[in-house]
Amino acid sequence: MRMFVKDMIKSDGLLLLVAIIWGFAFVAQRSGMEVIGPFAFSGVRFALGAVSLLPVLMIQRRREARNGFIRLSPVRRIMWAVTAGTALFIAVSLQQVGLVKTTAGNAGFITCLYVVLVPVVGIFLGRATGLRIWIGLYILSIGAGFQFAPGDLLEFIGAFFWAAHILVIGQVGSRVDAVELSVGQFATCSVLSLITAVIFEPNAFAGVRPALIPILYGGLMSTGVAYTLQVVAQRKAHPAHASIILSMEALFAAIGGVMFLHEPVTARLLAGGGLMLAGMLCSQLEPRKDKASS
Repeated sequence: MRMFVKDMIKSDGLLLLVAIIWGFAFVAQRSGMEVIGPFAFSGVRFALGAVSLLPVLMIQRRREARNGFIRLSPVRRIMWAVTAGTALFIAVSLQQVGLVKTTAGNAGFITCLYVVLVPVVGIFLGRATGLRIWIGLYILSIGAGFQFAPGDLLEFIGAFFWAAHILVIGQVGSRVDAVELSVGQFATCSVLSLITAVIFEPNAFAGVRPALIPILYGGLMSTGVAYTLQVVAQRKAHPAHASIILSMEALFAAIGGVMFLHEPVTARLLAGGGLMLAGMLCSQLEPRKDKASS
């Protein structure tokens, strides 16, 4: 029981760190797209994320025979990486394009509607969802009353694909190496984004140099570090529980928007952030007996 609690605290801490990094990434994404197209930004960002993890992957390869997390054949590992990367590409693309027409705070809160979708979809996949999760989701969902900007519909559609991505990671995260899965999904997302940029964005990469700082943050921190921590943390975390903690990225996106983009501090922003925090805390109230008793 003590080991279970320790693992849970560690996983929750990692997920909260991921939420902080992702939240401030909304600022980097919106700033970067002032000088570069959304698909080019994503393509370069995820390519950088994949490349930054290659040295770690090479070290992991040397230990592959002793790594208990790699239990699938190479073909199935590639299949899962491509699946996760495709879901990631669709979600990120909708988020990036939507950010052109909305604020970082709005994008963060709408994106985090995946917190409601994950447990609902999980029921159809046979995953149990405890009472504490539903109470937390209720608190979070009633805090989503905001006015839609032109880009918000894309953010809303993207929430479905963020939910799909979380469920894919939850399904396979304990059976493959976290770094390998991260590199595979980042490479898939990067290739799809670069192809789309070449087709739809004239002079797609002319803005790479002016957007270098946002790209570096998005590629190294938000992509290379945060997504890998997500895979590691979700080995021990319930997908619905993980989605609630990860939804805190909305709060940090709003804080970042106010600090760096001079977005207004509104009553909705303050109330939404408070409800997000309340929802996360509520999700912790009831012990997870399902894993504790196993």
